[in-house]
Amino acid sequence: MAFDIEAHRGGRALLPENTLPAFANALSMGVDTLELDVGVTADRQIIISHERSLNPDLARNANGDYVAAPGSPFVKLQLDEIRTYDVGQIRPESTYARQFPDQRAVPGTRIPTLKELFALVRKSGNRCVHFNIETKIDPDHPDESPDPQTFVTLLLGLIDAEGFADRVMIQSFDWRTLQLVQQRAPKIPSVYLTLQRGPASTVASDKATAWTAGFNPADYGGSLPRTIKAAGGAVWSPYVGDVSAALVAEAHGLGLRVVVWTVNKPEDMARMIEIGVDGIISDRPDLLRQTAEGKGIALPVGSPVGP
Repeated sequence: MAFDIEAHRGGRALLPENTLPAFANALSMGVDTLELDVGVTADRQIIISHERSLNPDLARNANGDYVAAPGSPFVKLQLDEIRTYDVGQIRPESTYARQFPDQRAVPGTRIPTLKELFALVRKSGNRCVHFNIETKIDPDHPDESPDPQTFVTLLLGLIDAEGFADRVMIQSFDWRTLQLVQQRAPKIPSVYLTLQRGPASTVASDKATAWTAGFNPADYGGSLPRTIKAAGGAVWSPYVGDVSAALVAEAHGLGLRVVVWTVNKPEDMARMIEIGVDGIISDRPDLLRQTAEGKGIALPVGSPVGP
């Protein structure tokens, strides 16, 4: 692949995240990859959502009231029940609303299924766009999602049935799911997500964590690229603040691609391109297109489509 322009959650700075309107906008604009997150319902349907539960900042009930925190886990709700919630407008005055003040609300928008996204892409006629699908599973909260084996079985089954296996990457912070993908569908690239800083960090240089499926970077000189290569990964996807030119070069030397998340400022996009990353995940795919074009990168052609 050439440089990879990825629309994070469909481009959530522009339209409601992980929804068909957002993905339609990204397809119309022209991106290489639709980045998204998936979960599983009680009736074993694959839905698109970053949270493992109804998000109190996004989900409104039939009365127009935002759900109370923490929100019911999807794995305990039927798809028909999930469909009753409106996720087309951020809760006003929330931190999320302040983060994306220019997001255009689309009232009446529902949480989509992965099958519906595949149908939208077919409708667009785009035969090139890829999908970077994150399994939303947390080893510290096993009650909020299916076990890794069930999750991967359901996801791969749907991808295969829909005929998109040659256009999919599967990413996760929980490397257990990636190990299963590599065993069951070795032609699908596995994308190893990492976050090294702050209380939400998922990896450490000196020990295995609950997220790393038993892989310990200390066994590989404290190197995340070497650890991911040993785990069988195809792509390293680090937080943008954890990346340096030296790490990108190390990853490339091992045959890994490097796709960074989540980069929304043009100056940061330019800096990442300059140090040689292979792709960028952004809430602002419009700005990413402009920055990439300024760096001489060929842009993907848009496929105008409505949700």
